[in-house]
Amino acid sequence: MNFEIDNYVDKGVAIKVVGVGGGGGNAVNRMIASGMQSVEFLSLNTDSQVLSSSNAAQKIQIGAKSTRGKGAGGHPEIGQKAAEESRDEIAAALKGTDMLFVAAGMGGGTGTG
Repeated sequence: MNFEIDNYVDKGVAIKVVGVGGGGGNAVNRMIASGMQSVEFLSLNTDSQVLSSSNAAQKIQIGAKSTRGKGAGGHPEIGQKAAEESRDEIAAALKGTDMLFVAAGMGGGTGTG
C-alpha cells in the first residue's frame, strides 16, 4: 500500500486593513488598541504629522510632492491626486493581499478623495 504525503501547509488568508486619512487612521488605531489579531494594518495619509501618530505597522505618506506633507485641506480632489501620485507605493504595500478592508472618513480631503 502506497501513501502520498501532502506537504501543503495552509498559510491562511492575508488580510489587511488600510486606514486612509485622519478618520481612517483613527479607526485603525482603535482596531489595534482593541487587540485585533491576524490582520496587517496600514495607514495612508497626506498629513505627515498625523501619520506619525499612527500605530499601524506600515505608514505611507501619500502625495508627498503635491501636498508637501501638509494634508489635503478638506479637498477630495487633492486627496485623489495624492493617491494617484503614490499609486506604485500603495500597490507594493498591498501585494499578496487576499482580503482588503479600507477605513476612511467621508467629508475630509484624503479619505474622501
